[in-house]
This record gives sequence, structure tokens and C-alpha cells, in this order.
Amino acid sequence: MAISRNYSAILSLLIICCAFDLSRALADSAFEEQPWIEIETEYTIIRYKSDDDLTRFHESIKYGPGNLNRTSTFSSLPPSEVREAVIQKTDAVFNRAQAILDMRKKIEKPFINLYPDSGALKGAFTLIYRAPCNVRAWYRFRNNTIYINVKDVHAGMLAHELAHAIIDHFFSVKPPSETAEILARYVDNHL
Repeated sequence: MAISRNYSAILSLLIICCAFDLSRALADSAFEEQPWIEIETEYTIIRYKSDDDLTRFHESIKYGPGNLNRTSTFSSLPPSEVREAVIQKTDAVFNRAQAILDMRKKIEKPFINLYPDSGALKGAFTLIYRAPCNVRAWYRFRNNTIYINVKDVHAGMLAHELAHAIIDHFFSVKPPSETAEILARYVDNHL
């Protein structure tokens, strides 16, 4: 009798885990099937899947001139204002990263993929690298893309990842990853 209770408890737990994994997989596939919306700035191309993601990115990046960092407690900004603020903030961070590095050269525009949460970001990492994700954000040279979770980002983190794109495209030969990481951390610390 004890064996059958243990068996049914294990079976129930297994069913719950499978249901959770299935619902997670369905949510991930629904996210992946949504088309990217693109905003082209002077220096980057930002890709996102919902206005909420772009708004959260805007609210997280507290960098830029004037009143770009304003958010309203009582009403949200119209999407057109959020887009314009994100464009200006992203270009301001890019310009500052280039200035800190003293690497002012026109480069191919990196993509910035905005993910709604850590689960979606980790899913992208696993899909690309076939390994578990242990980073908060990253830059991938192969497709010139920065991957960011909008719930866990700040201006320094964005500057760090943009620095990787700038460094990797500034030299005629891509520098060693350890060198690039030291320089990117320098940018993050001095933003």
C-alpha cells in the first residue's frame, strides 16, 4: 500500500512537471512566432515584440539629455514618445561608449533584441548555444546582436554590450574576448 501511494505521488508530480514544461514550451513558441518590430536609430536597430517591452526598456535606461527619463505615474507615455525617447537614449549611450573607448568609427549597426523577461532571454540563449544560460545579457559577434532582458537592464549594461559591438568592429582583426571584456567593463564603469 505504501508503494502504491509513493507511486501515485511520484506520478502526480511527474504529470505536474510535464504540464508546467508543456505550458512553458507553448509560451516560448508563441513568443518566438511573434514577429519582431524594428526601430532603426542612427547607430543601432532595436527589435522588440510588444509596446510593453519597449516601454519597460525606456523606463530602465536612465540616460540621455533633457527630459527623456521622465515617466508618468498617472498615465503612460504614448508609444510614439516612448519610441523617440528610446531612439535618443540608445544613441546617447552608443555615443558615450564610443567616446569612452575613443573608438569613433562608423560600424555596421548592431541589433538590440529586447526580451520581456529572463525566461525568454534564457530560451534564446539555449536555442542559440544549446547550453543553459548563466548571463544577464550578451553580445554575439556572428549576427551582430545584443540580447537583453527588459526587466533586468540599466544604462551601464546597455553600454557594456554596445561596447562589445564597437570593439569587435573597430579593429580589422577582432581582439581576444578577454581584452574586449576588460574594455567593455571599463565602459560600463565610466558611463
